[in-house]
Amino acid sequence: MRKIPFLFFLLLSVAASAQVRLPKFISDGMVLQRDTPLKIWGWAKPGEKVTVRFKNKTYKATTPSDGKWQVTLPAQPAGGPFQMEIASSNRITIQDILLGDVWFCSGQSNMVHQLNIHDVTYAEEIKTANYPQIRQFWVPTLSNLQSPQAELPQGQWKAAVGEDVRPFSAVAYFFAKTLYERYKVPIGIINASVGGTPIEAWMSEEGLRNFPDAVATLQKNKDTAYVQNLKRRVTVPKVPIDAGMEASPKWYETNDPSKGWRPINVPGYWEDQGIKDLNGVVWYRRELEIPPTMAGKAAKVFLGRIVDADELYINGTLIGKTTYQYPQRRYPVPANVLKAGKNSIVVRVTNTALKGGFVPDKPYCLFAGTDTVDLKGTWQYKVGSVFKPLPRGEFQAALNPNNQPAALFNAMVAPILPYAIKGFCWYQGETNTGQSQLYAQLLPALIQDWRRVWQQESLPFLYVQLPGYMDYQYLPGESNWASMREAQLKTLSVPNTAMAVAIDLGEWNDIHPDNKKDVGERLARTALKLVYHENIVASGPLFQSATIQGNKISLSFTNVGSGLQAIDGEPLGEFAIAGSDKKFVWAQARIEGDKVVVWSEEVPNPQYVRYAWADNPVHANLYNKEGLPASPFRTDQ
Repeated sequence: MRKIPFLFFLLLSVAASAQVRLPKFISDGMVLQRDTPLKIWGWAKPGEKVTVRFKNKTYKATTPSDGKWQVTLPAQPAGGPFQMEIASSNRITIQDILLGDVWFCSGQSNMVHQLNIHDVTYAEEIKTANYPQIRQFWVPTLSNLQSPQAELPQGQWKAAVGEDVRPFSAVAYFFAKTLYERYKVPIGIINASVGGTPIEAWMSEEGLRNFPDAVATLQKNKDTAYVQNLKRRVTVPKVPIDAGMEASPKWYETNDPSKGWRPINVPGYWEDQGIKDLNGVVWYRRELEIPPTMAGKAAKVFLGRIVDADELYINGTLIGKTTYQYPQRRYPVPANVLKAGKNSIVVRVTNTALKGGFVPDKPYCLFAGTDTVDLKGTWQYKVGSVFKPLPRGEFQAALNPNNQPAALFNAMVAPILPYAIKGFCWYQGETNTGQSQLYAQLLPALIQDWRRVWQQESLPFLYVQLPGYMDYQYLPGESNWASMREAQLKTLSVPNTAMAVAIDLGEWNDIHPDNKKDVGERLARTALKLVYHENIVASGPLFQSATIQGNKISLSFTNVGSGLQAIDGEPLGEFAIAGSDKKFVWAQARIEGDKVVVWSEEVPNPQYVRYAWADNPVHANLYNKEGLPASPFRTDQ
């Protein structure tokens, strides 16, 4: 074989590095922001001359010493599709470019959740999706503990057409669809979201400068030796042998329930059914009678939600598995697995903390065509493995880089800069519940931080207030989730912000409620008012002031719209009242014009009122006549 001279190899490498390279999102199908100057940039060899041609005009740049070139295009009206050519020692042609409105959508899992995860609720929306001018760029999940990054490793623009709509954020899709159908202007979504992440991870180092605890953590994380030492110190609990997997035949392979199997109800948690404080592996089994009309057919199993992980077997065949508690279990059953008559269904459930089992008030069924078999009722269970608790202080979890200050900003926000956008959509807060006072400072700081890095001090910032979640509370009390909603409500004092109230859109047993459409549409409604200057009522009633009038308190609101109402026609609920001792009791309340008057015979000298102050209010029915709910609030701050 002929050897390539080293000098020739070196020249080839230099020539390759001299070629122009673009960020992943400056690519085919991109949506550029209309009506504002546009920065187009990339990388090339220092001194390399770069030409950008767009809409019959040419823009030139010479690559500086840092290797990053940039040109600025003048503001352009909405339209497309267009083509852009970038030329230097190589030539890049970008096709199918649209000019419209680009929204940077971010947050945690409820902004992540894709239409595909909710494809039962939104089956028709997915089936009929045909919006080539609504496009999403999905930013891959990345973190960096060291510094802001310049580039994303992958990604592409996708149009909301056919099956390509499935990976769209459901909230962002319905937001974009509402705007597009109203204005017929292309809408671009840049989605940078990661489930279970705190707000601090999305802020820059500069943005966190006033938060000493975050700064201290951030500085420690920059020390690679410190991070590596943490990784070495992680304690991985030894998982005991699972008797069900060691048995011969394995427990999913046999129908013999004769030894050690006990009755248990599904749905339900095993700790509520006679099993005390068990973390481990519990097997569930049941025999099903399958009608001949379902035999041999492809089917689907709905197993609600399971805490934490599960494996599903039907007639000894592994059908599906999930490794954590939050997704709804919806498993396809291949053809020829089901047979007429008796069939065995076995679920292996692994739980590591708190209550394990099947979450109540979710769908549990097996169906094919028009036939459905109900899976709720009495099953049998057997414990396969018991996890022994580690001595206090012995267990040390791994450092999760996604949860570290500035880590997601560095890897998922910084590379987008300075791509022009219309504004921000934010849905986050669940991870920060319990830190509401701090969050009341962090959210305004995030807004200021992002406006600073985009170099636009008044970019619109739209966000979702947390919905109802967890057990219903039938007595007045304290609530971390209510405090978090209050922190979000206070953030409306930041100019050019708007909040979508979602208190009525949650589910008590699911931190990821299925109703994403109303959330997205309410978020879009705030944009219509704040950003597009529509003369509409964009929010439900927001508390403004309280006046004590003898033994009653009169409450005033903004966003009353065409009037206040109890949405269900029932007496107003979820109002509590207290005197100077702040011992709250349920109150009576009635609408008087644009005000709500609150009182209780138990409190002759009232001082304070709360409304919907609970993790998940039972009967929060105060709305305006535009059908938008009032935000929870309290006057005893």
